[in-house]
Amino acid sequence: MADDVAPTSSTTLGRVLLVEDEPSLVLTLVDRLESEGYDVESARDGETGFRLAVDGSFDLILLDVALPRRSGFDVLRDLRQHKVDTPVLMLTARGQVVDRVLGLKLGADDYLPKPFDMMELLARIEAVLRRRKGPPGGTATGYSFGDVRVDFRQAEVFRDGNPITLSSLEFKLLCYFVEHRGALLSRRELLEKVWGYPAVLQTRTVDVHVASLRQKIELHPAKPEYIVTVHRMGYRFKG
Repeated sequence: MADDVAPTSSTTLGRVLLVEDEPSLVLTLVDRLESEGYDVESARDGETGFRLAVDGSFDLILLDVALPRRSGFDVLRDLRQHKVDTPVLMLTARGQVVDRVLGLKLGADDYLPKPFDMMELLARIEAVLRRRKGPPGGTATGYSFGDVRVDFRQAEVFRDGNPITLSSLEFKLLCYFVEHRGALLSRRELLEKVWGYPAVLQTRTVDVHVASLRQKIELHPAKPEYIVTVHRMGYRFKG
């Protein structure tokens, strides 16, 4: 069952759904997030979490992977199939890149491996909520490269006329590449401008998200034509 959470004031920073089955972590996260100004509701299993995510109105979902009754991956997949576009930050003890890529492919906006530092979690939550306000600016309504078309106004991407499912973060990353096409973009810049993370943060999240985005827009992801790697320096978009 979900925990009962007392209503917060209208000044809440946002409504967060925490789907986590470890009682001590639930208590810690709920207490800290509420003290920071978030309105938090929690669920201890994937089935309850899915029901709340579909029926409720949340600004962010913190979703564990290893859950009873329904795994976090299954919850995420089913939410996206039900057209629920609430940003999802996955919490996982799994350290392999393939597990993180799977979450991103299913529609996660970010991931954070356990154990994590509370300040980093708060920074990532703030960044995800900022990104939810919409894609980066610009006066153009769309852009095309190869067989891919990006619709900035509708926040949609098509490949060969067929819609591509991107997470909100993947879409913002692609938009940033398009807006800065031809420029060398360092991982530090991408973390600061797209993720909203402090530059001192050490993370491979940029590489993981770029790999996931390449799988969706590149004809040959292993030999990318558009998002190319500049050795030891970052990435360049050649669309």
